[in-house]
Amino acid sequence: MASAKNNTGGLNEVSSYDEPWDAGSRRTITGFSNPLVKFLRSLRDKKHRKREKRFLAEGLRLLTDARECGIVPEMLVMAIGRDPHPLLDALEDAVTAAGGEVVEMDVEILAKVTGKDNPQAVAGVFAEFDTGLANLDRASAPIWLVAQALRDPGNLGTMLRTGDAVGAGGLILIDDCADPFSVEAVRASMGAIFTQKLVIARWDEFIAWLHAGEGQLVAASLRDPTDYREAAYADPCFLMVGNESQGLPAEYEEACDLRVTIPMLGRADSLNAAVAGAVLAYEALAHLRRA
Repeated sequence: MASAKNNTGGLNEVSSYDEPWDAGSRRTITGFSNPLVKFLRSLRDKKHRKREKRFLAEGLRLLTDARECGIVPEMLVMAIGRDPHPLLDALEDAVTAAGGEVVEMDVEILAKVTGKDNPQAVAGVFAEFDTGLANLDRASAPIWLVAQALRDPGNLGTMLRTGDAVGAGGLILIDDCADPFSVEAVRASMGAIFTQKLVIARWDEFIAWLHAGEGQLVAASLRDPTDYREAAYADPCFLMVGNESQGLPAEYEEACDLRVTIPMLGRADSLNAAVAGAVLAYEALAHLRRA
């Protein structure tokens, strides 16, 4: 792919795949050694995703969610002999109209691309989103989710899905988190990666941005906490959870406006990080609705 159009119609150079790329084209691939197959497989690796600034998403429902959000893949990859479907027809039309490419390949080759023995019949290549803080509008939503050093891509995808469910503005990833554009995280988000604003920042960058405007920072914490059901949440509310095994650093907790805890009534001493974020998000949403 000498070049590929991004979602705004510009051109991004791709060095690892240099076959001619024809806007609005369609072709069929039947060989595992095709350079495009190697390029698509490379997007399962974080190093290559960062270099190409592209990621893979799989499944008709997920790609349809993207299309309905106004985000169309640069390339639509489909299995030969797939069953016809009106949503797939709509995807093809949207990709072609946007100047993207439609590629058909044997299901065995698609399995190599996605890394699944039983792949869904369609996948897409998307340009990575702008993940900077500068364009985040804190006033656009009452709740935002924040995760610090979240390492599990499944948890990351679940937090995106939770954000979509509660009407949050997005997910802010602090410090060294799992890659939100990995196949595992995208799959776990169930399409929410296309509905939620996604930001990646260092702690000092985030806290300086937060203090420059309105916003209440709330941490799930055991440090002098308030019961999460009795806390006074304020709009816009930034709900922060920490690393799955270590929680939040002490200095991060101390910088919060409010620290809350979720009572454990059984033998477990804590909830999964993504589950804790969901519990807090729904409680904060209920509180803000009553206010």
